[in-house]
Amino acid sequence: MEKVTDSEEIEKKSDDLPGVRHLAVKLLNRYDRSDSYIDKLLTHELKQEHLINKDKALLTEIVNGVIRWRGKIDWILTGFYHGDYQKCLNLIKNSMRVALYQMMFLNRIPIPAAIYESVEVTKKIQGEKTAAIVNGVLRNIARNLDNIRYPDRADDEIYYFSVLYSHPKWLVKRWIDRFGLQEAEQLMNYNNQRPYIPVRIVETNSDIESVKTIFENHEIKFRVSPYINSTLLLDSPRYDISASELFKNGKITIQDPSASLAVKLSGVNSGNNVIDLCAAPGGKSFLLAEMMINEGKVLAVDKHDSKLRFIKDGAQRLGLSIIETLTKDSESYVFSEEADVVFADVPCSGLGTISKKPDIKWKKEYEDMIKLIPHQRKILENAAKIVKTGGVIIYSTCTIEPEENEENVKWFLDNHPDFELEPAEKFIPMELCTDGYYSSIPHRTGMDGAFAARLKKIK
Repeated sequence: MEKVTDSEEIEKKSDDLPGVRHLAVKLLNRYDRSDSYIDKLLTHELKQEHLINKDKALLTEIVNGVIRWRGKIDWILTGFYHGDYQKCLNLIKNSMRVALYQMMFLNRIPIPAAIYESVEVTKKIQGEKTAAIVNGVLRNIARNLDNIRYPDRADDEIYYFSVLYSHPKWLVKRWIDRFGLQEAEQLMNYNNQRPYIPVRIVETNSDIESVKTIFENHEIKFRVSPYINSTLLLDSPRYDISASELFKNGKITIQDPSASLAVKLSGVNSGNNVIDLCAAPGGKSFLLAEMMINEGKVLAVDKHDSKLRFIKDGAQRLGLSIIETLTKDSESYVFSEEADVVFADVPCSGLGTISKKPDIKWKKEYEDMIKLIPHQRKILENAAKIVKTGGVIIYSTCTIEPEENEENVKWFLDNHPDFELEPAEKFIPMELCTDGYYSSIPHRTGMDGAFAARLKKIK
């Protein structure tokens, strides 16, 4: 068979391949040549493909798993591949990555089966010769799985842990410097765990005990969040939550408890006027409206009109009539009204969500994080202009990095003597509060990393 080197031709040929593992290779190829995050590509693929739930779960497991462990997987493949592994076509790399991930992390899949599928993908697109090379590499690794050598820790400790825990070197160094080696390892280990599915019960439409009973009757295992009893954590969901009647009828929604806690910090009441900046996809707007018992107003603002439809659809599903949407830039738009609460969930590096979004660690560099800070501060400045005296700004992120969190709040308070930090422990559990802030560090709290500060306008 003639070799294929053009990415479009590879895509056309891979479209003809059946099976979950072939879909995984196709999806990883698409990810490699696009700027999209893998969760977007995966969600789109799952909607297009007519897969049973078991196959959807396997596809999700393989794709996320390969990306989660990509650094470690590529280290191993580089050592066993005869030639320059980095110059391999993405199709070949991803075929081998998919096989090796199954060999190392999915015990229920026989190693010969994992190898066979990847060899068949290669054979279909690149021919017998390349397939034979892939077969040889994977079988050699299989014979030596228990004897794989990693970088010498004595030569470069940062590189050693970077490969071992499959994290970029800059993050490894940063976290070891900040947390110490033991905690940095715990954090990276947490990031590499398969994430739970956070199901928040919509208490305006249902009650906690009835949803628990339904899950129990369907033999869906869950545990209750230790911080928010209306959130159930599913480690191994048996069905697609978003396709369930509970979800369609607005009795449950998907929201991490770390995000819900940031909303709880707002302390909103029925009848409040709330402006939610950078609101899409709307999870925090929904909880704000629920806490207000659907009385008052929540103005959900986002500069991307295409994203606001998710808020409109979600509000309709949840029966929340007080949410209005506005397509504007939260950094610069001049609002004509003042709010009791301005919720500023600013764009951030997202480095607290690596467990759920493993590609974030590969897509972000330190410089990317630093570039966000001026935008975060502009949003804070704009929030200060629209909150009433006696009202509050909730500054919120899903990152654990001080430059985006505590340092931004300190900068704001230094430049705005008319605001003060209200202690977060007045609104959420004390064990989640540090120096008056709400802070979730994943390996300590067992949920996504997050940060929030309650800033009250005092004059």
